[in-house]
Amino acid sequence: MTVPAFPGEPVTTPDRPAAARGLLRRAAAPGPDGLVCAIDPESAGWDWTTFHVYRLVPGQRVTRPADDMERLLLVLEGKVSLRVGDEDLGVQGSRMSVFDGPPPPVLLVEPGRSLEAVATTGALVAIGAAPGGEIRRTALIAPEDILVEARGEGNTARRIHHLLPPGAEAGRLIAFEVYTPGGNWSSYPPHKHDTENPPVEARLEELYYYKFVKPAQAFAFARVYTADRSLDEALTPMDGDVVLIPEGYHPVGVPAGYDCYYLNVMAGPHRAWFFTLDPDHAWLMNWSPSAPKAGAETSR
Repeated sequence: MTVPAFPGEPVTTPDRPAAARGLLRRAAAPGPDGLVCAIDPESAGWDWTTFHVYRLVPGQRVTRPADDMERLLLVLEGKVSLRVGDEDLGVQGSRMSVFDGPPPPVLLVEPGRSLEAVATTGALVAIGAAPGGEIRRTALIAPEDILVEARGEGNTARRIHHLLPPGAEAGRLIAFEVYTPGGNWSSYPPHKHDTENPPVEARLEELYYYKFVKPAQAFAFARVYTADRSLDEALTPMDGDVVLIPEGYHPVGVPAGYDCYYLNVMAGPHRAWFFTLDPDHAWLMNWSPSAPKAGAETSR
């Protein structure tokens, strides 16, 4: 990791070459434990963010030990029975598909507490993790308590679920869901958050987990690039794929006819969401990070 030479000098991104890391991770068939996606700092070539997705059958379980990691469990589809330590949180789940409308229940688990999820129906479960921060909190956030935002206009309109936004009480993790209609753009205008220079910008590793209404053939276009083009990759994620964003600007375009969902999970040295727009495209900014516009849930 690059270390600032003088106090107050921005901390930049890791020295490891991002292009060599493989930014597009294709979906896998479920393993014996239901695992379909596994991202950790070693495989991603970064420092903070871990991410796993499980496709579970009824009765199948996922566990995590009591350790020094903050965790975020999302019941993306189906229903699961949740337990944190000795506390039974009951059966949780708000939808059978990510496109059904409401946000999912969100379980934040502080470091030092174990976690267990047991599927009561077929279920899709995501678990994000990062080393614990100063704030340590365990909370089950109900779908009705999650802000639904209508962001952008025209062909940059999309819907955002604020699962664990920067203003929420948490130690390290940040998470959103983004729904982009076919033919529209999201993560737009292109922005970056790879330099620790608050309040202008905060260094955050980020990943996008993709789902589509038409999973067999749908895809999106995702570009990840730096100002000097030392990193400049155009990727085509499909259903169940993950795109890693260790640095650089990262817009997403969705072809007409293929409505797109992605889950953003972010973590970094400090929990703040400050970003810098690509100056070439900043004139297209049509939404306010500090004043999100409330939107309505929709279903396919």
